[in-house]
Amino acid sequence: MASTNQSPQYKKAESLFLSVKTDKDRLFYLEEMIRECPKHKSSEKMLAQLKTRRKKLLKKIEVGNKKGKTTKQGIKKEEMQAVIVGFTNTGRSELLSMLTNARPEIAQHEFTTKQPIVGMMGFQGTGIQIIEIPAFGSEYYDKGLVNSADVILVLVTELLQLEKLLWELSRTRAERIVVFNNKNGIDERKLEATLRSKKLNYIVINTETGKGLDELKEKIFLEFHKIRVFTKEPGKEKSDNPLILGPNATVKDVASKIFHDVSKVRETKIWGPSSKFPGQIVGLNHRLKDLDVVEFKTR
Repeated sequence: MASTNQSPQYKKAESLFLSVKTDKDRLFYLEEMIRECPKHKSSEKMLAQLKTRRKKLLKKIEVGNKKGKTTKQGIKKEEMQAVIVGFTNTGRSELLSMLTNARPEIAQHEFTTKQPIVGMMGFQGTGIQIIEIPAFGSEYYDKGLVNSADVILVLVTELLQLEKLLWELSRTRAERIVVFNNKNGIDERKLEATLRSKKLNYIVINTETGKGLDELKEKIFLEFHKIRVFTKEPGKEKSDNPLILGPNATVKDVASKIFHDVSKVRETKIWGPSSKFPGQIVGLNHRLKDLDVVEFKTR
């Protein structure tokens, strides 16, 4: 593919296009070449050739996707599940070990992780399942887990990785958090300005120093759009572990989880964000908020 009088960015993308091994990688760098190709009359023929090649490559990838099989590796999905997606050597295993009780193998060589690794992250009384899947681009990468997850942590160390992963994940239904692992010492002010300009839901962390991990945990929980509701018995303290409910949950939803027959509930009191005052008496249709406390008296 001729590259006379092309920019350094074009030549770099062309070199990578010729060196990568998968069609998806070729498509990524081909699109970069199209973006960098000059848009004037003398380059019209070359640009048309690039776009024709792109159409053929897209068709080839689409056929391959229809034939491909995915697997969930027999992993039981918990109520809240997030997966870590990223290229090799971006810190996926380090992040999993810092967020959860999992202890994956951590090594400098490429493609260390060959099967999904599951850990549980505790956050203010809740348990969130976090899964590190094999690196994007490896033969072990599991689309099934990506497609079934509620939240995807898009872990990157370079902006070029981010563009490619967001394109790959564009059809997934999950909420996405861009987790920029700034272990390469990029100027953080410039980095944050770039991420903001792209209007991304992002956070900058560092797996070598632990920076940003507490904020990331809270961000992960919030992306599930759940509320935590504690229960208590009359005259006693609230429960240690909350019930996890949807954002529009009512007192009746809590009662249904505790009693077989909600008609047994004689009186309900609440404390917390949705109450007008502590111990307010409410009906079963009262809508709850995160960190409410509910007390039932039964017949």
